[in-house]
Order: sequence, then C-alpha cells, then structure tokens
Amino acid sequence: MNFMKSLLLRNGVVTLPGEKAGKSDVLIENGKIVELSLGDVESAAAELIDLSGTRLHAGFIDVHNHGAVGVDVNTATADDLRKVRRFLAANGVTAWLPTFVPDSDDVYRKVIAAIDEVMETQNDEAIAQIVGVHYEGVFANEKMCGALRPHFFKTFRNGDEINGLPKLKKGVHLTTLAPEVENGIELIKELKKQNWIVSIGHTKADVATLDAAYAAGAKHLTHFFNAMTGLHHRETGVVGWALTNAETTFDIIADGVHVAPQVLKFGVQSKGADKVSLISDSVAPTGLGDGTFELWNEKISVINGKTRNERGSIAGSVITMLDAVKQMRTLGFSDAEVSQMASANPAKLLGLEASRGTIEPGKRADLVALDNQGNVKLTIIGGKIFTG
Repeated sequence: MNFMKSLLLRNGVVTLPGEKAGKSDVLIENGKIVELSLGDVESAAAELIDLSGTRLHAGFIDVHNHGAVGVDVNTATADDLRKVRRFLAANGVTAWLPTFVPDSDDVYRKVIAAIDEVMETQNDEAIAQIVGVHYEGVFANEKMCGALRPHFFKTFRNGDEINGLPKLKKGVHLTTLAPEVENGIELIKELKKQNWIVSIGHTKADVATLDAAYAAGAKHLTHFFNAMTGLHHRETGVVGWALTNAETTFDIIADGVHVAPQVLKFGVQSKGADKVSLISDSVAPTGLGDGTFELWNEKISVINGKTRNERGSIAGSVITMLDAVKQMRTLGFSDAEVSQMASANPAKLLGLEASRGTIEPGKRADLVALDNQGNVKLTIIGGKIFTG
C-alpha cells in the first residue's frame, strides 16, 4: 500500500474511548495511529495539520446503508459505489456496509461482483471503505415487511437458500431476519456456522422464539423500534425483550422521523450507549433534497426530509451518519457516548474493533474532525486526507 507522508494533528479535542475528550496531538504513520500525547509529539517528517476549534472522532461506521446521491445499492455498479463512497467520506463515514433490500439472486450476484471489484482497489483510496455486505430481510415476516418486497423473501428448508446467497471474496457478511419464519432457529444456527452476523428485525417473534434465537447466536437487532412489535404493559414485544435482555445490542435510525426524539433518547438511555449503534438506513435520494424518485420499482416521495412509498410506509431515511451524530448531540449525549455509538460499537458488531472504531495507537487512522457546529472539517481514511 502506498501511503502519503506521515501526519501530525495538533490542537484538536480528541474523543477517546470511555474518557472525557481533551486536547492531544495525534501522530499518524503508514496509515496508522502511532502516538497520542498532550502537545509534545515531534516528527520532522510529518505534515502538520492544525485542528484548533475542532473535535476529533474516530471515523463513523455505517452498517446499514442502501445508497445515496441517486445510487441504489441493488442496482449499483462499481463506479456507482465509488460515487456513494465519496459522499459518505464527505460526511465523516470511513467504513460502511452496502445493504440490499430483498431482490433476485441475479441482482445479488451482479452487485456482489461490483463490491468485490471496489474492495480489490480501495486500500489506496481515501474514500469510505467497504468492509462487507448486509442482506436485509431475505428471511423476514411478511406482516412486518415495511418497505421491503415480500415476493423476494426466501424460506429456509435445506441450507441451499443460504448457499445461494452470493458472498464476497472477503469481508463481513451480515443479515437481518425474523427468527419466527419457518425453521428460523435452524437458519440462525446454520448462518452462524458459516460466520454470518445475524441481526433480528422485521419481526413479530414472541419471547420464547427470541430467547431461542439469542441462544442460537442472534444477539443484535436492526433499526430498533421499527418493523418490530413494541412494548406494552401486558405484552413484552420485541422491544421489551431487547430492553430487558442485558446482553443484546441494537442499532437505531436517529433521524427523528423513524423514532421520535424522546423515544430515541429513552431507548438509548435504557439500553446504554455502550450497546447501541447509530445507522443511517439511507436510500438513493439521500443528498438530493426533496422530490419524487423511482426506488425498488415504485415511486417514493421525499418531503421535508421524510420518505414515503406508494403503500404509505416509510421507505428508509435520507440522513447521513453525520446527521445522526448531530441528533444525538442535541439530545444531550456526550462526545464520548456519541463516538461510541457512531464508531466503536459498529466496529465491535462487525468484529473489526482491533483495527477500527476508536482513536488508539496501532489502529487505522480513520478519523473525522468536526467543527463547533458539528460539521465535517476533515476526514482522514487509512492515513490519507479525503479531498473530495
């Protein structure tokens, strides 16, 4: 890998894991963080970057992203994915999972080939890195389909249904499923054997089924509160089960639309910031403003930042991870908590915490500097400065 010369970041307020943010120098060499120090790092070879007036966070990691700037993951070419990656990097994202909605196997194969193509060359590029793929809702409950398309749902019978899902040459494979589908618990067990990360979503599962799913290895939930049964004082629901199971984690769409701000705050406080990941769940119109768009073979409208399909369902979001971070800050969560939810927890979910998600010596130099208004001043990916 060909890296630019070393960087020395000075005078920024650095958000460290589990600690109150404070000013610190950050020395980057060969694409990695090599030293953190309070103002006495010296390197004659390094390019000095003054980050006065900014907060330095670990780069955001988006594990649920259907596209942006007019690109839909389900129809994306390699060049389309590169276009999305530049948009994401401009908004502080340094790693992401392109996310499918249910579709034909031919569509999966074409896009997986495009993702493979991008991943083979991306290490030398200072734009958001693809680290895997997310299949959302291939095995889902039709009664909780939301904006998904039930005619593409699969049923698990003998394992061929999993083997038929195209896999990347390398990278993380995550899927969201409903454990109550036919043979759902056996499905989870088989997926875990094949090293898939299994998340629960688009589900009406009862507590007994959820307990069985958890025991089989499904310990995370997708876009919490949405497309799942809620909490009632006589019915635990999927939401109640997750909030009372101390070991589960969940991700959540912090756009103030999918989940009301007060409920968003309640959910995170109840579970704890150490077990929540922020996601965008963004769709192709993200970054294009309001209007009417063609998506997943139907028209969706975007009005005042809210999506709606022809069936009246919310059809994903048009926020970025940066928007989610800003939302959580307005709800009173600290820099350390927000960084944990936007970076550290997604990295842990994907099994990438040894190299990503926090600002620590030895980890990749995937960083984002935010100004006092919460806007991106600088994104660094693999030790290189993103330039647009």
